[in-house]
Amino acid sequence: MILVVAVVVVVVVVVAVVVVAVVAVVAVVVVVVVVVVAVVVVAVVAVVAVVVVVVVVVVVVVVVVVVVVVVVAVVVVAVVAVVVVVVVAVVVVAVVAVVAVVVVVVVAVVVVVVVVVVVVVVAVVVVAVAVVAVVVVVVVAVVVVVAVVVVVAVVVVVAAAAVVQY
Repeated sequence: MILVVAVVVVVVVVVAVVVVAVVAVVAVVVVVVVVVVAVVVVAVVAVVAVVVVVVVVVVVVVVVVVVVVVVVAVVVVAVVAVVVVVVVAVVVVAVVAVVAVVVVVVVAVVVVVVVVVVVVVVAVVVVAVAVVAVVVVVVVAVVVVVAVVVVVAVVVVVAAAAVVQY
């Protein structure tokens, strides 16, 4: 009977060690996967943000070029016309050009701010998910270790009781 109890104790201890090892490996894999996903998400968001900023800059440049071309065309037409028309046209075109540039700059700034805010929010969410995943893995590992310790303690107590009976 003592031999059977000893075998049972050894089997329980081996199973407990295997369970703890498996939980540790799973915990490491989960943490690595969460970190890799977080890095990929942040990289994708950063690339998208750079693309959006480049597109906004290109649009701003195109709009400014179009405004300059329109201003030059209006000035050429105005020179052919009466002096009063020239003065009025230049003033109107200057105001339109200034307003267009201001609007384009404001839109560009708003787009850049929105992109930065989105990148920051995504990064915060990814970090929060990673932290929660690590906490969950640690809690599960602690629960499994406690359960294994309890099972080993029960087996030891039962074995001790069996030994005491003999």
